Amino acid sequence: MNPSLFMQRALDLAERGKGTVRPNPLVGCVLVHEGNIIGEGYHEQYGGPHAEVNAIASVTDPNLLTDATAYVSLEPCSHWGKTPPCANLLVEKGIKSVVVATLDPNPLVAGKGVKLIEQAGISVQVGLLEQEARWQNRRFFCQQEKHRPYLILKWAQTQDGFIARENFDSKWISGTQSRQLVHQWRAEEQAILVGKNTALHDNPRLNVRDWTGSDPIRVVLDSKLELPADLHLFDQQIPTLCYNTLKNETLPNLEWVKLPELSPEALLADLHARQIQSVLIEGGSQTIHQFLAAGLWDEARVFTAPIEFERGIAAPQLTQTPAESHAIGEDQLDLYYHG
Repeated sequence: MNPSLFMQRALDLAERGKGTVRPNPLVGCVLVHEGNIIGEGYHEQYGGPHAEVNAIASVTDPNLLTDATAYVSLEPCSHWGKTPPCANLLVEKGIKSVVVATLDPNPLVAGKGVKLIEQAGISVQVGLLEQEARWQNRRFFCQQEKHRPYLILKWAQTQDGFIARENFDSKWISGTQSRQLVHQWRAEEQAILVGKNTALHDNPRLNVRDWTGSDPIRVVLDSKLELPADLHLFDQQIPTLCYNTLKNETLPNLEWVKLPELSPEALLADLHARQIQSVLIEGGSQTIHQFLAAGLWDEARVFTAPIEFERGIAAPQLTQTPAESHAIGEDQLDLYYHG
């Protein structure tokens, strides 16, 4: 069989760990003997066994391992963390050869896993479906290489280019299907962020009630602590961070974080220190503009609904052409990628 098919299977397996392994990367492993898959596994839970461990454990005849090839979607780790090094395990089991999609950017690994395996006399190939592997773990790569969370801007706008009415009312611009898709996105990201005006005028819950999955950490920007305490964001039902310039305070599921200024750079530095790997920025217009102006974004997901306000708060403007466009019910979804 085509080796790419085995690596694609490893990538498909890795995807199953989405939402449960962060801040670790998604990793899948497939063990192949004479063209047949004899074992496979993926990293299922943060702190739990890695993909290579699960793949080897699934093999019914361990004697086949010495003549098997391991296809791994990310370089096997070479350091002790919450689990032993996977590179050592592959060497210990006498795997004949290893095919790696992409190297691990984590300085604790970064080529050391491949080197350890090669020094044991095992053949290693790197780069099979590398682009696909990097895309799958783009949040992890951003965290490791840019030292900040992966940032997704999201907004809904009217056909005539408004994100809200003049009174800041922005509820239900997009249709039902689009709103459910947003709940799916929330379940896929580690945190969700809104500015003060969105928190005040929309009073959002920022949960995933219309999808199956974990609620993201809620992040709200309130520089002078002007938001009322009875907002849904302060209900202490979901872990929430309120960034401000006045105080530090911690309650169950609710923390006020004082920063010298609420610039995107200062905010992202603190989120990175908390190992938050990705943030879905849902508004409002002023907050999105700040991140756009700073060039701090990775994706933008823009819904355009077939309605008009005639006047209101202008939606952010992107000069580039959408990379993808999709029909979601009666809405159009445009996807943009930065960098």
